[in-house]
Amino acid sequence: MEYNKNPLTPHLQIYKWQISSLLSITHRITGVINAIAISLICIWFLLTVNSEKILFENILNSFFGKFLAISLCWTFSFHILNEIRHLAWDAGYGFDPKISKITGYTTLISSFLLTIIIYFFGASL
Repeated sequence: MEYNKNPLTPHLQIYKWQISSLLSITHRITGVINAIAISLICIWFLLTVNSEKILFENILNSFFGKFLAISLCWTFSFHILNEIRHLAWDAGYGFDPKISKITGYTTLISSFLLTIIIYFFGASL
């Protein structure tokens, strides 16, 4: 049997990390987190309809509840903004590497800013 000297297929350890690859992986992870979170939130609301709402308020007012709410707010913000970026790509815009890098950083920074705005809006209610 003859040994094949062709190089191995490149993988994540060989490629240099770029903003597009980071956002692609993060987009997939936040999509899974959002799907699970929406399901759990719906189940949680159904369970609290007939029970005391004090438990619901105690969990949301705890440190863990606030951390979870802010984290989920960021995952939803990031996922929505990255989807808008993908919609622009579907329309044929933003394929230039420079534009792609700019929109990637804009998406990442805007997701944090949107989370902060939503948090302060919610805290003021």
